[in-house]
Amino acid sequence: ALGYGLTRVFEGLSFTVDAGDFFAGVGPNGAGKTTILKAILGILHPQQGQIRFGRTQAGPLAFGYVPQEKELDPIFPLSAIEVVLMGRVKRIGPWRRPGYEDWAIARRSLEQAGIAHLAEAPFQQLSGGQKQRVLIARALAAEPDVLVLDEPTAGMDLPSERSIMDLVARLHNEERLTIIMVTHNLNVVANYARRLAIIDRERELFVLGSIQEILTDQNLTRLYGVEVRVQQIDGRKVVLTGGES
Repeated sequence: ALGYGLTRVFEGLSFTVDAGDFFAGVGPNGAGKTTILKAILGILHPQQGQIRFGRTQAGPLAFGYVPQEKELDPIFPLSAIEVVLMGRVKRIGPWRRPGYEDWAIARRSLEQAGIAHLAEAPFQQLSGGQKQRVLIARALAAEPDVLVLDEPTAGMDLPSERSIMDLVARLHNEERLTIIMVTHNLNVVANYARRLAIIDRERELFVLGSIQEILTDQNLTRLYGVEVRVQQIDGRKVVLTGGES
């Protein structure tokens, strides 16, 4: 069970994310998606039950977290690479200054995110898509086994949305990162995720399955209570509701 104080958000929640998975949770705002991420990250402790983690040969799993951009203070007078260095805090320790290796990893993380040329740019002056790439680079600087993303394309136009998701997919495929992300937009993950959970705490709904199992007209129509169609357009899945065409 997950919740805050006397407020229960989820009861009897149980699921597994395997190493190498691309797991996406989809639901409306307020559905409890961020609550699940906080529990996975250890920020929120279960009110009942427990969360178990596997291990790697090097030790406990390492997580890289990409929060919603709005959670960052926009007045931070930091450059992009200084923001990325924040991802090294757990590795460095609270009282040490970044060393040569930390700076090298930060620059490599910016390269992985495709924005090495923006290393010295003021973070607050970057575009929304560029800021998101900096936050992804910050998560990569933690040298994670699991990349956790909270609404990574919120507020973006379609080209920026596609660009960010292509980056996440590349990190999944080439860097062998396990991906856990949540979004309110089913179309964002329809062509990327391997497994999908439809989440809505108001309707006490948590339905989990492979992308092939969940993304059918019949399943989505039943889950959402409105007519839903899944079509292939230019080789990509597109989820349409009602009279959309």
